[in-house]
Amino acid sequence: MTDKALDDALVPKASNTAQAAKISAEAARRRTFAVISHPDAGKSTLTEALALHARVITEAGAIHGKAGRRSTVSDWMDMEKARGISITSTALQFPYRDCVINLLDTPGHADFSEDTYRVLTAVDCAVMLIDAAKGLEPQTLKLFQVCKHRGIPIITVINKWDRPGRHALELMDEIHERIGLRTTPLTWPVGIAGDFKGVMDRRENKFIRFTRTAGGATAAPEEHIAAADAHAAAGDDWDTAVEESELLSIDGSDYDRETFLSGESSPVLFTSAALNFGVNQLLDVLVELAPAPSGSLDVDGVRRAVDSPFSAFVFKVQAGMDSSHRDRIAYARVVSGTFERGDVLTHAATGKPFVTKYAQSVFGQQRSTLDDAWPGDVIGLANAAALRPGDTLYRDIPVVYPPIPSFSPEHFAVARGTDPSKHKQFRKGIEQLEQEGVVQVLRSDKRGEQAPVFAAVGPMQFEVAAHRMATELSAPIALENLPYQVARVVRPEDADFVNRQVSAEVLTRSDGVMLVLFSTPWRLEGFQRDNPDVKLGSLVAAEG
Repeated sequence: MTDKALDDALVPKASNTAQAAKISAEAARRRTFAVISHPDAGKSTLTEALALHARVITEAGAIHGKAGRRSTVSDWMDMEKARGISITSTALQFPYRDCVINLLDTPGHADFSEDTYRVLTAVDCAVMLIDAAKGLEPQTLKLFQVCKHRGIPIITVINKWDRPGRHALELMDEIHERIGLRTTPLTWPVGIAGDFKGVMDRRENKFIRFTRTAGGATAAPEEHIAAADAHAAAGDDWDTAVEESELLSIDGSDYDRETFLSGESSPVLFTSAALNFGVNQLLDVLVELAPAPSGSLDVDGVRRAVDSPFSAFVFKVQAGMDSSHRDRIAYARVVSGTFERGDVLTHAATGKPFVTKYAQSVFGQQRSTLDDAWPGDVIGLANAAALRPGDTLYRDIPVVYPPIPSFSPEHFAVARGTDPSKHKQFRKGIEQLEQEGVVQVLRSDKRGEQAPVFAAVGPMQFEVAAHRMATELSAPIALENLPYQVARVVRPEDADFVNRQVSAEVLTRSDGVMLVLFSTPWRLEGFQRDNPDVKLGSLVAAEG
């Protein structure tokens, strides 16, 4: 081989190596995490405060603010603004220091656990938000189990320290005793709950004093005071913080990266998201300690490295974000490679090409054209009628990521259109809600196409479905609750027999799975006892 031929042969290899290095470097800059909590712990307020401190918005709103105050960036649906709760997940991307933050806000209400679970498939870390007065609550415990099941490291944030609450050491003990997670506080409150003067930075041994701003609408000024001068600034409250910090060290509650990444321990910070106290510290911890993307396991258990050819999986589909466009956005988490707008990808479920001409960066309800993205980023794909949650997209080398399982529904209702002239809109709307995963839709020959059955984890999903059918899809519906509480998978050969039983009904889900609904768990137990030859399968328990 001539010298020139040898040089030419080496160029593609060198180019590929450089590209792989670029992808790895960009992935290392990403921090993709979700905020999880029980309702009313301040999750959406914290999300807004993080964006405020990263200087991507200039003024924070308040979820429960007075009339005329701004609602939070992440809560954009009419129902969210009216009720003051998050009922759908949203994505916010913004730069901070040398990193790119992909923050996924999740619904806190238990009725939307399925949406939260989908989001948790797309993150590398979770921020578990706890109300200082209430401690661990049922939904927090449930979401912790999901994170544990998926091996997601957790950063714990004790919020609302500006209000009366429990003792900090008591909260640490509760977390350790109830969920087996060793707490390793990075900051410690100076001042009891309700008298929040600032925090002790346990790693740098200094006092960070906060100053209130009007209504907490702007970033709270911080004063960093050396330990030697902290007593003069905070008096006995500083001395108490020092004593308690020493007790934590004696108890082995200092930060350890290995146990954090393995899910055995959790760094802890104290904040007041409403006052923007302690938010900078959380951003810094996310940048410094939260893991960067490291690829994902495919359906065969093989890890797709971040520098492999492009791949991504869809974890959410959302319509109705912009009433003037009427389009549908598929949220996809980039797993590997680099994405460029206009790429022609392969939709793994169908093998068909998928053109990404309308790729967007999403910031709450706001959207802008996206030209490229890297592992860890969340991209919004507009007009994505063919995509469903759990779908895989790839380029060059095929890959399929594990599907996102559905929760077992516990509430069921028949949906009927109230305006006969809206027949086409009714069918189209039902199909759209089904594709987005707002509710599961069940059908049977007995009930017909005009009376599908909605199946949900919680009844508030029905409210969302009915609201969207009326306002976005111009096809108002009436819902009639059905007397069923439990669903099981039934084999097609057993369906007719099971359908003839008292207090049971067989319907088919859109993916072809046949489900039998029973009136009560005791009715299910009685049927299984009387018919041992009929094998009923459990729906995947995605809760972990």
